[in-house]
Amino acid sequence: MNTQVLIVGAGPTGLALAVQLIRHNIDFVVIDTKDTTTPFSRAIGVQARTLEIYDQIGIAGELVTRGWIADKVRLVEGGEIRGEVFLQDIGKGMSPFPFLLIVEQGKHEELLYDFIKKNGRDIRWQTELESFSQDENGVTANVKTAGGTETIEAQFLVGCDGAHSQVRHALGLTFGGGTFERLFYVADVEMDWTFDHDALHVCLAKNTITAFFPLRGDNRWRIVGTFPEGHEADEASILYDEIERRIVADTELKLDITSVNWFSVYKVHSRHVNRFSQGRCFLAGDSAHIHTPAGAQGMNTGIQDGYNLAWKLREVLNGDADAALLDTYNEERLPNAHRLLQTTDRIFQLGASDDWFAVFVRTKIVPYIANFALNLDVVKNTIFPLVSQIGINYRGSSLSDGAALKVKAGDRMPYFQVEGNNIYDLLREPKFHFLVFTDGSIPVSEITGDLDGRFDFHSFPLYPNIAEIFGVSETFTVVLRPDNYIGYIAAGYSIEAVKKYLTRV
Repeated sequence: MNTQVLIVGAGPTGLALAVQLIRHNIDFVVIDTKDTTTPFSRAIGVQARTLEIYDQIGIAGELVTRGWIADKVRLVEGGEIRGEVFLQDIGKGMSPFPFLLIVEQGKHEELLYDFIKKNGRDIRWQTELESFSQDENGVTANVKTAGGTETIEAQFLVGCDGAHSQVRHALGLTFGGGTFERLFYVADVEMDWTFDHDALHVCLAKNTITAFFPLRGDNRWRIVGTFPEGHEADEASILYDEIERRIVADTELKLDITSVNWFSVYKVHSRHVNRFSQGRCFLAGDSAHIHTPAGAQGMNTGIQDGYNLAWKLREVLNGDADAALLDTYNEERLPNAHRLLQTTDRIFQLGASDDWFAVFVRTKIVPYIANFALNLDVVKNTIFPLVSQIGINYRGSSLSDGAALKVKAGDRMPYFQVEGNNIYDLLREPKFHFLVFTDGSIPVSEITGDLDGRFDFHSFPLYPNIAEIFGVSETFTVVLRPDNYIGYIAAGYSIEAVKKYLTRV
């Protein structure tokens, strides 16, 4: 079998990458040892940036209907509600999806898999990677199926095969970091209790946080928490009854858990690879980075890994860019993984530390000021971009070039309305976008998108809202990469400068 890209692993990262490859008209094969998509909820938080990516191919709306928008959080301490945080407007004006979506991983994977099948493709389930090798011409993989062994020839291979990645081990890449001493637990249950099924509930205790996420369906909840440090039992030996006792002890709540659909106990590692690629082989998702569940970042980060890589593979496979373009995948995603681990580690330490001052702030101050703080513009403008991942930037990338306006090369294209349209609705095509915002000093007849068909062109008046966002009052030019990150930005208009940038890339 011959293909352009072999994807190992059909979890959310592998499936989302396959969807992007369909969008870019790249041939691929996906293999996975499972029988089908996961039946469990596992990762449940979908961030705004992921929904923006999905909106380009028309599946964001369907995913939102399958989930629950987290618009309210109740903070509970000592079994009593101490505060409420309203999140309806936290991301207003920053994204067309200004919220955190709670949706079960199984439903999420089903949607991606349906898209793949509707486009005439499928996953090779019950197929295991046995070994692979690579040279300057491509990758040769030996796989085992129910019918025997096969060989797959591919030009590139992407390992989306999880924290214990066989691909990563075979490439000899390191996975540096550490392991938290605490055991985490997660349980999907049906439950009756004091509180309504209309909000995320966070129970603050002396040395832990226990979170209850409402799921679609009557009285269905996801519960996440930790055992205290020094808990001696091995994760494999812990039964659900012990988890329930821990929940009751930490939350001081009366719970009537009528059904347990799934639970897991695990140790959390905080690690990332030393490189995201080796030759013609790449890593994405948990195979490249793992961390605490704080902030619901993991699955979303893996999806963004694939989004960054897919268009670069397209450019190289079509002969429109040198293979060196693929080096920028590691250049851009490795620093992001490093920052992600630092951020999630800090959030977890704040939530679980038993230091007396941290306990006092967490239980006696945060519940009473959280809603006020999150309604301050300066806080919303910091917290939402960080958690939603719209604030991720590639300013230090070799692909980022141009003048230092308020919005810089390497930033995600800001969200705004122009002439009654969501700007992203005009940027759905998976190609480079050339945009000119003009103050009227240049005649319209002189503004041209004189580039070949692989690029599209838009020209707009410099409306006040756009001038404010970009911090500029004169004509300026933007070149967007196919992932809607700004590659080039500069005051003025110069088609030659744009051509020079695109030639370099």
